[in-house]
Amino acid sequence: QLQLVESGGGLVQPGGSLRLSCAASGSTLDNYAIGWFRQAPGKERQGVSCASSRGGRTIYVDSVKGRFTISRDNSKNTVYLQMNSLKPEDTAVYYCAATQTWECSGYVADYGSWGRGTQVTVSL
Repeated sequence: QLQLVESGGGLVQPGGSLRLSCAASGSTLDNYAIGWFRQAPGKERQGVSCASSRGGRTIYVDSVKGRFTISRDNSKNTVYLQMNSLKPEDTAVYYCAATQTWECSGYVADYGSWGRGTQVTVSL
């Protein structure tokens, strides 16, 4: 049974950077596409980025393109989300999730394993 744990969130100023980590246990991430989602209070959980399990394909929501980078480190069984040039509207709880397919999906319902989330707050 795959378990995911996010870390790396915190409080940063606008324009700052954070790197979120999604550490897996119970199984390897080699055969899972991994998505990052975020949810602000009162809003629906939305997809931010995704990395396929094969081929190195990545997807980003338009609002984070050029600022966020998703990557995988198979030796550590971990997926990262590097977030640069952070904006107040990036404030949310960030979740990583795994779908047991090779290709990415941006839909919450397609993911069977979820972490508990890590808070990212971008504010002065």
